[in-house]
Amino acid sequence: KKWVEAAKFLGCHSIRVNAHGVGNSDEEKAANTTKGLRGLSEFGQNHGINVIVENHGGLSSNGKWLSKVLKDVDLPNCGSLPDFGNFGGYDRYMGIKELMPFAKGVSAKSHNFDSKGNETKTDYVKALKLVLDAGYRGHVGIEYEGRKMGEDEGILATKELLLTVRDQLAKDYK
Repeated sequence: KKWVEAAKFLGCHSIRVNAHGVGNSDEEKAANTTKGLRGLSEFGQNHGINVIVENHGGLSSNGKWLSKVLKDVDLPNCGSLPDFGNFGGYDRYMGIKELMPFAKGVSAKSHNFDSKGNETKTDYVKALKLVLDAGYRGHVGIEYEGRKMGEDEGILATKELLLTVRDQLAKDYK
């Protein structure tokens, strides 16, 4: 709750949290995560703060599991922050599609690029079509976690890729 209060003090609109869950089974972890997120989100509502959950390892990287938790929380200020690169072994495109109905932001993560400037693990055209098809028109943050470029260069390469895809898709989306 102190982070909600700190976010309010700083003029932020959201805090980002993890949702790994505590319990012996996936169902128990989901129930406990739902309860915790609901309580935090209710507190956040009273302060005008969104609580957003990034798929960030463990069960939270399972789009089906996390989207069910968010559906069960059922509060307008509790949402997702789909991260293109944090689905682990889960199908990233399925995960993006499952989390987009709850999205309050999107994280365009990149690791490496081919000679044409495309990310080697994520098809950005496919990913951003899912984002746009969900009706999302908000912020897209950039994260570079590769090792072949410096951080600044990787961030700029990701930005350039996003701009290229935006221009490519602009005629089909408003």
